[in-house]
Amino acid sequence: MTPSPVAVAHRGDPYRVRENTVASLRSALRRGADAVEIDVRLTRDGVPVLLHDRTLKRLWEHERPLSALSFDEVRGLTGGGVPALAEALETTAGHRVMVDLPGSPDVRAVRRIMGVVREAGAAERVYYCAGADAMLAVRAADPDAEIALTWTTLAPPRPVLLEAIGPRWLNYRFSLVDRPLADRVHRDGHLLSVWTPDTRRSMRRLLEAGVDSITTNRVDVLCATRASAAAPSPVRPGSHA
Repeated sequence: MTPSPVAVAHRGDPYRVRENTVASLRSALRRGADAVEIDVRLTRDGVPVLLHDRTLKRLWEHERPLSALSFDEVRGLTGGGVPALAEALETTAGHRVMVDLPGSPDVRAVRRIMGVVREAGAAERVYYCAGADAMLAVRAADPDAEIALTWTTLAPPRPVLLEAIGPRWLNYRFSLVDRPLADRVHRDGHLLSVWTPDTRRSMRRLLEAGVDSITTNRVDVLCATRASAAAPSPVRPGSHA
């Protein structure tokens, strides 16, 4: 049984290993992650790969947008560093994967990504997160897909939007979350995930608020903080157990 809240490694283990790479995913799993979060976009020839940004500039020092490059060109420019989604799913076998869909992909792109997930036999362990437009595309592609709707304001999502998307999770920026918000989300029948606290203080506050999942860049710190919070308080001499 997975401990609560779920410890989700944001793009792998990015403080130690370059984000959204196979090595980063492996590092995060070694450090105790229950799940990993990855960002997926399409190359020019329709191959889903792991990359958050529109271009390769920040991580790989190449200005050209991913959408203008074939998969072979991406592999060549990055020395094989940018993995295909299929490779990432193989690397994370046996673990949950949160697939973030940056850049508001259209239904065609979403269907291609979800097709690779199905071909890998990973549909039961993959869930999807992003804003409303991308999640509407996911729902259109698969009525049974598990969705974490990313939400960035304190105003709750409109009922008509929730009905159309049918998310299992609401996914909030961690700074917005407190106990009343967590209670509201749970009362409305959803699980609450948050992103991306990296300090022990923030993690402890979120544990106390009752969130169901935490996505962080420091998954080992989260796992240690979670274990500490769950440990029973020692009985002091002279006290009654």
